[in-house]
Amino acid sequence: MSNIDVSVALPPSFESAQHIATAEKLGYRRAYLYDTPFEGDDVWLDLHRAADLTTTIELGPAVLVPTQRHPLVNAAQTVSLHRLAPGRVLTSFGTGFSSRAAIGQPPIRWSYLEAYIRAYQALLAGEVVDWEGAAIKLMLTSAQADALPLRIPLLLAATGPKGAGVAKRVGADGLISMFDVLPGQRDFTRAVVATMGTVIDDGEDPASERVRLAVGAPWAAAYHFVYTAKGADAVREMPGGSAWVDVIEKVPERVRHLHIHQGHMVEMNDADLAAWRAGGYVSVSSVTLSGPADTVGKAVTAMAEAGATEIMIEPSGPDIARELDTFISAVRGR
Repeated sequence: MSNIDVSVALPPSFESAQHIATAEKLGYRRAYLYDTPFEGDDVWLDLHRAADLTTTIELGPAVLVPTQRHPLVNAAQTVSLHRLAPGRVLTSFGTGFSSRAAIGQPPIRWSYLEAYIRAYQALLAGEVVDWEGAAIKLMLTSAQADALPLRIPLLLAATGPKGAGVAKRVGADGLISMFDVLPGQRDFTRAVVATMGTVIDDGEDPASERVRLAVGAPWAAAYHFVYTAKGADAVREMPGGSAWVDVIEKVPERVRHLHIHQGHMVEMNDADLAAWRAGGYVSVSSVTLSGPADTVGKAVTAMAEAGATEIMIEPSGPDIARELDTFISAVRGR
């Protein structure tokens, strides 16, 4: 059993607020929503909905992608959420690998991210900021003015020295990594490890339809990442990878990125299903945190011992309540 903070990250949706309310009842410390407007919902709108349904769980985006909004918009929405849920708001930023790839663009530069975060922080401090050659400011009405200056916890999604350097310079509270603790995270108060997967019941077939529905979409994200970062040959080396590439490369190159990211982290697209059916499901245990409750619990305990202060589960599938319950039960040894 581990005393690590347990949090959840979800795509924004009409249902996500209720899922966060369920997480609060189960004892989750924090809840995050993705910044994925290409899937049709807005991160800030659904965080406000969640604030209305909860009283204790901390709320924030994970992670904001600067090129998707003017800094005034993110700063204003942060203030608005704080007024609705004071003391429960945090924020995080990243260079937007998946959100940028979904619109056919590379991740943003760290230098731009740093400038954006500094502008965002200054706006929350009530300062005048130079942005795009002009002065900008949060010009709150007298009824709102007492919200500033506002300082809320800040996280960065960063896996290398450039990101860690930016995090230190902007005074971030911590870093978000994927699947394991990175050495640089130990230099911060918060070391958040994001993971995905499902707790497999005793006697359950790891290739069952329940498991596919619960973990198939996040499992498939590995193909999306490898293809975008390394190309088709690298994907073909993955279990089921040739079947995935065969489907994807029938799509015209101009719109191929749209097909790759269709259903990202929510449901499997045609290429993902082809890879699964070609035997790709054998990699579920290696690319996701999936397995019996004892296995999941021990893995999280090992992360805590390595320096993680928080484990962030990214559940998927038709029964989010079940995923939330079984995960936190596995972590707490219930």
